[in-house]
Amino acid sequence: MQGVVDFTGWTALTLGLAALFAGIGALRQPGIWRTMVDEIIGSPTLQFLSGMMELVIAALVYLSNPWIVTDPLSCFMKAMGGLMLIEALAILGFCDIYSQLWVKSLAAMNRGWAAFTALFGLALTVAGGLHLAGRAL
Repeated sequence: MQGVVDFTGWTALTLGLAALFAGIGALRQPGIWRTMVDEIIGSPTLQFLSGMMELVIAALVYLSNPWIVTDPLSCFMKAMGGLMLIEALAILGFCDIYSQLWVKSLAAMNRGWAAFTALFGLALTVAGGLHLAGRAL
């Protein structure tokens, strides 16, 4: 009989790896995130597609993680999915305003955001891996 899939562990591991490698990429190529934000600002199509992609990913994260008070990682992933949903809606409705916040932030702290993203991704990857290992035992 097949066991229950640990959605919390897998979403944390997958998002953690994505953040880790996005942070590494930004550290390797300083200014790449600023370039991406500038391209999104300049294209209504990219604004819409970015918002929709984040909306889909956020919905998957939010819906696949239960709120289990005794499992801090599932609560964190549920909350993160909810915040991602809010951000996706902000991108879809107010990209011109919202993106200016990122432009100002990236101009001042490009390497700081990249390092934070990589460290956050590493922590989330480890937490997801430990969560999966705990279910396997």
